[in-house]
Amino acid sequence: MLGLKVRKTPHHLQRNASMSNSRASDEPCLYEIRVKGCLDPEWSAWFDGFTISSCSDGGSLLVGPVSDQAALHGLLAKIRDLGLTLLLVKRVQSEDSP
Repeated sequence: MLGLKVRKTPHHLQRNASMSNSRASDEPCLYEIRVKGCLDPEWSAWFDGFTISSCSDGGSLLVGPVSDQAALHGLLAKIRDLGLTLLLVKRVQSEDSP
């Protein structure tokens, strides 16, 4: 034996077994995303077809389907890249839900 030590993965880096067996986080879901500032509805195509509406407080609400967590992170990156202040990210429902 060479005296090599085998390190276990730290607890906080291990995936939860129930999460790894579940596809719930990868199912298409409807999301609401609120940002500070007025975003013109013409940005809809750039935000993957999300519906964009103005809020009474001067903010904007984006609503649309997100296919998976990677797509959600992509949308959030677009918001960041535009310099918009993120106010809310809310999963409304799974697209399979009635």
